[in-house]
Amino acid sequence: MPLVLLPRAKRRTRVPDAVVRVVRLNNGFQLLFNLLWWMPVFYEYQKQAGLSDSEIFGVQSIYYVAFCLLEIPTGLIADRIGQRRCLQLGAAVMTAANLVPVAWPSFTGFLLHFLAIAAARSLVSGASSAYLYEYLHANGAGEHYVQAEGTARALGLWAKIACWPLVGVLMHVQHQAPYVLTALCTLGSLVCAGALPALAAGHDGKRPPGGRAGLLGSARQALTVLRSSRALGPLMVQGVAIFTLARICQVNLFQPLLLDKDVPLADHGAVLSAMTVAEAVGSARPGWVRGKLSDTALVTVLSVVMALSLAATTTSGAMATIGWLCVFATATGLAYPVQRNLINAAIPQTPYRATLLSLESIIDRGVCALVALAVGAYLAAGRLDALLVHAAVGTCLLLLAVGVVLWLIRRDRARTAPDES
Repeated sequence: MPLVLLPRAKRRTRVPDAVVRVVRLNNGFQLLFNLLWWMPVFYEYQKQAGLSDSEIFGVQSIYYVAFCLLEIPTGLIADRIGQRRCLQLGAAVMTAANLVPVAWPSFTGFLLHFLAIAAARSLVSGASSAYLYEYLHANGAGEHYVQAEGTARALGLWAKIACWPLVGVLMHVQHQAPYVLTALCTLGSLVCAGALPALAAGHDGKRPPGGRAGLLGSARQALTVLRSSRALGPLMVQGVAIFTLARICQVNLFQPLLLDKDVPLADHGAVLSAMTVAEAVGSARPGWVRGKLSDTALVTVLSVVMALSLAATTTSGAMATIGWLCVFATATGLAYPVQRNLINAAIPQTPYRATLLSLESIIDRGVCALVALAVGAYLAAGRLDALLVHAAVGTCLLLLAVGVVLWLIRRDRARTAPDES
C-alpha cells in the first residue's frame, strides 16, 4: 500500500519506522472500513427485497437521526476505553452490520443494518482522527499529520473509483456479493485496528486511574474544554462550510444540476468519477497549497473557491459546469486534511479529544440537515440558480464572520502575551 508522508521537496526527513507502520495501518483501516461495495446498488437491492420507496427512505431518515444521537455517547466511549479499542469495536460492529441484509433481507433487517452502521461509524468518526493525531504527536511526527490524513482519504477515494464500477456485474453473478464483500473489507479493517499499537501513557485518551467520571460528567468536562479553547468553536463553524457544501453538492445537487444542464443521465456516472478523481488528487497533495497561507486562511480560501465554483455553474454550459464541479472537488480534497489538522491542533491535551471531534460531527450534520430542507424548497420552486448563488453568498458571509472572530482572538492573545511574559 503506498505511503506518502511528505511533499517531494521534504522527503529527505527521516520518518521513524514505527510511524510509517502506523500510517500504513491507518491507510488500510480507512480504506477497508469505508469501502461500501453496496453503495451504488443498495436502493435496487432493497427494492428486490420487497421494500417500498417510503420504507427505503424512512430507514435512511432514521439512520441520519441515529447517527447524530450516537455521536456524543460514542465519543465519550472512545475517550473512556481508548481510541484504538473504539476503532476495533467500530470495525467489529460494521462487519456484523453488513451481514444482516444477507441473513435478513426485510424492512426490519435493513433497519437494523443501518442502525448498526450508524453506531459503527459514530464509534470511528472521532476516534480515528484522534488516534492518528495523538500517535504522531506522541512520537515526534506531528508535522506529518496533514499529509497522512490526506493520503488515507485519497486512497479510499481511489478504491471506490476502482471497485464501484464492478458492483453491478458482481450483484448479477451473486446477488448478495456487495454485502459479503463489504463485510470482508470491514473484517480487514478490524485486523488493521487490532495491529495498531497502544498510545503512550498520557496520550491514550483515557483518564488516570481513580479519575473516572460518569458519562454526563465527562460530557460536561468536554464542554468545559470547548469553552476554554476560544478558537475551537469558531474553527468548528468554519469547517461547517466545507462539510455542508461537499455533502449538499455530492448528494442533493449533483444530479439536478447536471439534468438542468442537459447532461445525459448515462454520463452522470462518468462525471461523478471525474469529480472523485479530482478530490482524491487534492486529498493526496495538501502540500501543494500549504505554506503559502496560514492553515486558517487556506481553509477559508478553499471554502470560498468551493462556493464560487458552484455559483459559477449558473452561467455555464454543460462542459463548463463539469469543469467547475471538478474544481469544486479538488478544493474539497485539498481543504479536508488541513481542516482536520486545524481542529485537532485547537484541542488542548485532554482525554476528551474524541468527544469534541464527535461534537463537531454533530454540528456539521445538523447544519447539513437544515440546508437539505432549504434545498428541497428551492428545487421544488424551480430556483436552482438562485440556490447556488445564495449558497455562495451565505458561505462567504459565514466565513467572513468566522474570520473576524478569529482575528479578534489573535489580537487579544497578542496583547496579553507581553503581560504574561
